[in-house]
Amino acid sequence: MKFLDQAKVYIRSGDGGAGAVSFRREKFIEFGGPNGGDGGRGGDVWAECVDGLNTLIDYRYQQHFKAKTGGHGMGANRTGAGGDDVVLKMPAGTQIFEEDEETLIADMTHVGQRVLLAKGGNGGFGNAYFKTSTNQAPRRANPGLEGEERWLILKLKLIADAGLVGLPNAGKSTFLSTVTAAKPKIADYPFTTLHPGLGVVRQDGREFVLADIPGLIEGAHEGIGLGDRFLGHVERCRVLLHLVDGTQEHAGEAYKTVRAELEAYGGGLAEKEEVVVLTKADALDPETRKQQLARLKRAAKKTPLIMSAHSGEGVPEALRALLGIIDIDRAIEDAEKAPVARTEWRP
Repeated sequence: MKFLDQAKVYIRSGDGGAGAVSFRREKFIEFGGPNGGDGGRGGDVWAECVDGLNTLIDYRYQQHFKAKTGGHGMGANRTGAGGDDVVLKMPAGTQIFEEDEETLIADMTHVGQRVLLAKGGNGGFGNAYFKTSTNQAPRRANPGLEGEERWLILKLKLIADAGLVGLPNAGKSTFLSTVTAAKPKIADYPFTTLHPGLGVVRQDGREFVLADIPGLIEGAHEGIGLGDRFLGHVERCRVLLHLVDGTQEHAGEAYKTVRAELEAYGGGLAEKEEVVVLTKADALDPETRKQQLARLKRAAKKTPLIMSAHSGEGVPEALRALLGIIDIDRAIEDAEKAPVARTEWRP
């Protein structure tokens, strides 16, 4: 299935049905009076977060969604049927914006969440509604109200606990394939990862979700390479795992390049907790390893870990470092959600 993380859709709720003009015409009932029913309500347009979806590919093949019009009123005080609703099913992590791409309407973060996007028009009143003591045979009825219409922008931001960042060929996909059951494309040329990927990591009897995104290069925020749009998929992460290729000429410069792109992107990425790792340790001799570690430590202003996803060296230590930060963040989140105990005060 092709990965699609942005889509533009048109929605329109249903118009309300028209009211009816009708009179009772039974035999022997001389003054039957009006009995026109009201029109039915137009259908609504809803967004629903569902399980089992991880892309917006469905909205590539259908961009227009229109709810049904309400049924018209009929004689004998019969109200028209309500129009059927339209439900747009979306994966968790989808954000719904107005057409300006800035006004956020809803953030679909958990399965089962439903948001009303467009309300159906009310049905019109039949002539029975307008009967009064001075107008006992009204010959008027209201048309139904029109529904709402709008264009929406859908943006998917994957929900993961940890996110991988780094230059192309830093070993992100290799690491993801080593610690999870994901099968990303791995090759010895840049930009083998063209779409974000997710995997579930199991370490020390615990689990967390790890996200891999395409590599960043200098000028990515200006559209160079694959750009920095995919950074949106690590905005929700609790921690970033910054992989730096130890076989590059200068590990410190490589680290600074990615950090500059994170700061240029914004979204709070530069302030997130970060675990820095020097990768491809199996390809480094002792002298080069020591030199690259020193360069990376000066650039990152913290002691980096060293790892080889190929040989397994340092992999458990990197996962435990991520788990430590994730556990703390989860505990803080649970404490904020916990209800505050009420205490009764008595003088």
